[in-house]
Amino acid sequence: MSRRLAAELHAGYLDTGAMYRAVTLAVLTAGADPADSEAVAKIAGEVTLDSGTDPDAPYIRLNGDPVDGEIRGPAVTGAVSAVSAVPAVRALLVARQREIIADTARIVVEGRDIGSVVAPDANLKVYLTAAAHTRARRRSAEHDTDLSTTAEAMARRDKLDSSRAADPLAQASDAVVLDTTELGIDEVVGRLLDLVGSVCG
Repeated sequence: MSRRLAAELHAGYLDTGAMYRAVTLAVLTAGADPADSEAVAKIAGEVTLDSGTDPDAPYIRLNGDPVDGEIRGPAVTGAVSAVSAVPAVRALLVARQREIIADTARIVVEGRDIGSVVAPDANLKVYLTAAAHTRARRRSAEHDTDLSTTAEAMARRDKLDSSRAADPLAQASDAVVLDTTELGIDEVVGRLLDLVGSVCG
């Protein structure tokens, strides 16, 4: 939805979750334990990430190699919350995300801590939500995975992300909440375009 919105607005697009997934892939490729904060921080500090911000052709490269497909696999999905919880990783990636935002005239940024941490001064912050079963069904259809397994994985990740010490998942106090449970993607994008028009002109 964020990517569609960016395309409609002729704006840049940044998927910050892809950056955490790319670091997680680097950790797994190195054979490190995602729970070993020191090892994870060392790897994160050594890798090079390149995030494409064209909504029509976004990409994520790890040390120069495209990893868009690999970072969506079950191994990375199962480990990304542990890697994302490491304060040093968050500090590195938040700094990089802020650089990208500053270098882009207009941008739609997607992630779990954008309004509360990465860009607290953003012109518009939207907290997208939906019923747990709806989110699981959408994710399962998107990645062609078992629904119950997907639901369990999402609940686990939500719990981990909400309880981590560094930059936990939280709704920014001034964010507009949009419940998408009963909405299709076209309706969601339409609502978001209306919000952008009313706030940003």
